Amino acid sequence: MKILNFIFQFLIIGFLLAIFIYWISAYDSAFEADRACHSYLSEYLVKSDNFGCDHDTETHKWILFEDLDGSEADIIKKFRYKFL
Repeated sequence: MKILNFIFQFLIIGFLLAIFIYWISAYDSAFEADRACHSYLSEYLVKSDNFGCDHDTETHKWILFEDLDGSEADIIKKFRYKFL
């Protein structure tokens, strides 16, 4: 029984640690995520004008993308921020 209790405690601590790391790794606000996206964008704009940053309100992320042909885009990087 002690082994089962230890395994259960280990799993709970691991789960809480994963949630904490996920929360810490996000930007604090949408403004900070926007600044980071546009910072990366300035590096890509040297290569081509087909790159851009856009805000996805469903996933609460800023997205750095490359516009391929007007109807399709290739996502390069996502910038997640804390929401609520």
